[in-house]
Amino acid sequence: MELVTPGIGLLFWQTVTFLIVLFLLGKFAWKPIMNALHERESSIENALSAAEKAKLEMQALKADNEKLLAEARMERDKILQEATEAGNSIVETAKQKANEEGTRMIANAREAIENEKRAAITEVKNMAATLSLEIAEQILRRELSDKSAQQTLAQDYIREVTLN
Repeated sequence: MELVTPGIGLLFWQTVTFLIVLFLLGKFAWKPIMNALHERESSIENALSAAEKAKLEMQALKADNEKLLAEARMERDKILQEATEAGNSIVETAKQKANEEGTRMIANAREAIENEKRAAITEVKNMAATLSLEIAEQILRRELSDKSAQQTLAQDYIREVTLN
């Protein structure tokens, strides 16, 4: 029974030892431990606030980046649209010039064809006149070679001439 229940002396010395250790800890260790805990707490709070601040800065940077990206996309779209419009304008201008040039070439070709046609008609008329003259000359030579034919022709002309 004596092993389970300590004696009064042992309790006294354990209490005195505990109070001395408590005094020594309070005198020499408690303040540095508490200071270290406060420093650690403040450093953790600073780190947390810095992390929160960094997180906010990151969000702001991310928002800025997204804004810049959106602006870049808008600028890209604007440039693409302007390039497309410029390309379409160039194509339309080229088509219009091609149409004008084609119309001009067709008009020139028609004028050239008309000129050639007139020249050909004139040449045909000249050739027809020449052939007619040659045929008439040959007919007249043949008909005037005979004396009786000459008289018949003269009488025919006289009959055809009507005097008013």
